[in-house]
Amino acid sequence: MADLEDPGAAPYGNFPNYYTFHPPENRLSLLPPGHLLELLNRHEKGEGPLLALDVGCNTGVSGGIIRGCFMITHELSIGLYNHLLQPKGSSEALPDVHFLCCDIDPDLITRAKTGNPFPDSITFSSLDIMDPSSLDILQKFLEKFGQARFDVGFCMSITMWIHLNHGDHGLVDFLKKLTPLCDYLLVEPQPWKCYRSAARRLRKLGRQDFDHFHTLAIRGDMTEEIVTILTRHCNSQLVHRFGNTSWDRSLLLFKNRSTKLPS
Repeated sequence: MADLEDPGAAPYGNFPNYYTFHPPENRLSLLPPGHLLELLNRHEKGEGPLLALDVGCNTGVSGGIIRGCFMITHELSIGLYNHLLQPKGSSEALPDVHFLCCDIDPDLITRAKTGNPFPDSITFSSLDIMDPSSLDILQKFLEKFGQARFDVGFCMSITMWIHLNHGDHGLVDFLKKLTPLCDYLLVEPQPWKCYRSAARRLRKLGRQDFDHFHTLAIRGDMTEEIVTILTRHCNSQLVHRFGNTSWDRSLLLFKNRSTKLPS
């Protein structure tokens, strides 16, 4: 696990105190109550459980360690769960929502499990989404509910870490892998300035640079690059832009073109 005092020691974005400097509320405030459910066409009752996949969930629920004390707060995974289960200000509630939240760092997942307030509805799993064996875990979760796909997948500030560690082909393969598994994808790409910052942190620490940073051909306006990959190579269409967070990251909702909407 990354050194708590050293944010540069998190080469996969597995910062142990991530939500202290990127508060979940800044993302959730961009999602109007009930609007995401309407776009997912899951705002009516009686349609069965809504299944969600959160890739790169970090701790999901924990806020950090202060003087050796573990401080529990409701972070992004929990915030997204609550947002879908019972939209604030809405009288409509889904009967059942189940999340599978995964992260490459087993220590972060251990912390998430410890602080999970909804263990019957939210499952935290340590897995490398780029490992082919991860597909078995995702499919077993779906099979448990008798569904072929997740209703929605969340990729919140994860694309850069996939890109830096697996290169251009890895980024495309990642999005190609998730697209057939989800009816919708909500993606928050990191801008190119974040790539430079991540590489600069490693250099400042005297560590080896990211293997692919200097050879990436996909660069520049990463929001539009992600849109291009998903719409041209992943059988997806962009259905909504929710705006930008206070740290200048876009929230983009994509629909799998194979998804059939209810009449």
